[in-house]
Amino acid sequence: MKFLSNVLATLVGLFLFFIIMFFGFFLIGVLIGGSPDDGKKTSVKNNSVIVLDLENVSQDYSAKTIVTDFPLFNTENYNGLVDILNAIDNAKTDNKIEGISILNTDSMLGFAQIKALRDKLEDFKKSGKFVVSYFNNYTQEQYYLGSVADTVYINPVGGLDFKGLSSEILFFKDFQEKSGITMEVIRHGKYKSAVEPFLENQMSDENRLQMLELLNSAWETLVTDISKSRNIPVDSLNVIADRLGARTPQLAKTSNLIDKVVYEDEYQNGIKTALGLKMNEEYNAIDMSKYAANVAISNKNKKAEDRIAVIYAQGQIFDGEGDAKNIGEGYVKQALQDAVKDDKVKAIVLRVDSPGGSALASDIIWREIELTKKHKPVVVSMGNLAASGGYYISCNADRIFAEPTTITGSIGVFGAIPNFRGLANKWGIYSDQVSTHKNSSNYSFFQPMNENFKEVLTESIENIYDVFLTRVADGRGMTKEQVNEVAQGRVWTGTDAKRLGLVDEIGGLEDAIKYASELVGTDDYKLRSFPVFKRTFEEYVSENSPFPLIKSKETLIKEEIGEENYLIIQQIKNMNSRKGIQAMMPYQIIIR
Repeated sequence: MKFLSNVLATLVGLFLFFIIMFFGFFLIGVLIGGSPDDGKKTSVKNNSVIVLDLENVSQDYSAKTIVTDFPLFNTENYNGLVDILNAIDNAKTDNKIEGISILNTDSMLGFAQIKALRDKLEDFKKSGKFVVSYFNNYTQEQYYLGSVADTVYINPVGGLDFKGLSSEILFFKDFQEKSGITMEVIRHGKYKSAVEPFLENQMSDENRLQMLELLNSAWETLVTDISKSRNIPVDSLNVIADRLGARTPQLAKTSNLIDKVVYEDEYQNGIKTALGLKMNEEYNAIDMSKYAANVAISNKNKKAEDRIAVIYAQGQIFDGEGDAKNIGEGYVKQALQDAVKDDKVKAIVLRVDSPGGSALASDIIWREIELTKKHKPVVVSMGNLAASGGYYISCNADRIFAEPTTITGSIGVFGAIPNFRGLANKWGIYSDQVSTHKNSSNYSFFQPMNENFKEVLTESIENIYDVFLTRVADGRGMTKEQVNEVAQGRVWTGTDAKRLGLVDEIGGLEDAIKYASELVGTDDYKLRSFPVFKRTFEEYVSENSPFPLIKSKETLIKEEIGEENYLIIQQIKNMNSRKGIQAMMPYQIIIR
């Protein structure tokens, strides 16, 4: 027995030892490496070049996290698009920065975000500093960004994708019949195509029309910008796209889309030449995220009494608190209330990047904005998406700004409920019901939707659509009839939305902030970002572990199947978690 006791004591001791070692290394890692908000800045040497790496930049706002039960681990990241834009703006007058290099960087940014970044780089060039771009292979998104450079390089055996825009939609009508899983659908809006893939095997004429007009409007913005940067007429760019006239490096150079066809070492030598260095010398390269952290830390120390609050609403809209990737009425309401209570905050900018979601949550946020406007002005800045529920929470702002390629509108609602009766029957599973009243059974996943339930659901959808129209009409100073003409679930680009009166101005987040500051008569202010997200220590460890073997479930899945496939899984997960009637954008529009 003594032997067993000793063995047990040894095992317990080893277990405790490894636990202590784990947390010891974890604490050392944090204390040595420091969190992004610990006030430590990266040293920037003279004659430096910023390397624009966008791989980890996917959202406007990277969020601040408070670890409720272990404040030592509170973090604030600076890898949001807004941080990158601020960094470029600062670099324009930083005498230690000589230029910016865009080098083989992947990106999950949308076209509206890329345009904002491109515009900022265009402004940076006005300082006389250089911007250069090199990719082994350019996608259209990468070329749109890279074409702003003073000199555009490509690998001799690379390629350039320049062929116009397209969008593909999957349809599941026959799959439902074969699998036995069907979607019971009720919608309002002839363009409300979020549920069309479950009803048809191809696009409706209305959907095809709106998609074509959306793509043409976005393409016009892209080629107009490229035309100005490359000094190529828009008509010529369209001919190049039709003929695939830039598919090889040599053709791209002949078409004037590319300046130099070289290897990466020659590209690096070109930067050295621009800096006045010898070929055997190295130049000082600094990662954009580190430079962005420097700028953010410096801005925190800026002396200004007034504040402009920027509240980021990004992701799908769900009932509940929400998080950094999804909008919940809880966090947004709290952020608006906190901004109202802060006497230093003079105005509020709501940055919306959302395809919509829960109609109920959208209306709760709308109401909170109405209450907020009684105390302080609210200006909306639309990012890539501000559609359906995303437009719902924007429509009553004092002023609405959108990028030319912002996807917005989609004023419509739908209800879609899965039914597994066919699948269950195939496996010999049947259901039956008994009820005290004709409507007491509500809806069953294993019974056809009865007419009473369908009538009630249809009535709810019609009521919510009418409320949606009313919200937009009141917010935009239009009649319900005028709104209905441009509603019906149809999506628009920011350019078209301005023409139709759905937005006020074409511009980015900075334009919206400037307008808000002018509304309240202040030109000396600091920005305060909302919301602040809360995590337990356990959640923080799973997301931010310094040990490669201890990773979050999300990280492991992404590494195994890739970022784009993971996004598909997230779409399915989000669809399964939706409750109630949805004010949701037509499906995920992926423009290629």
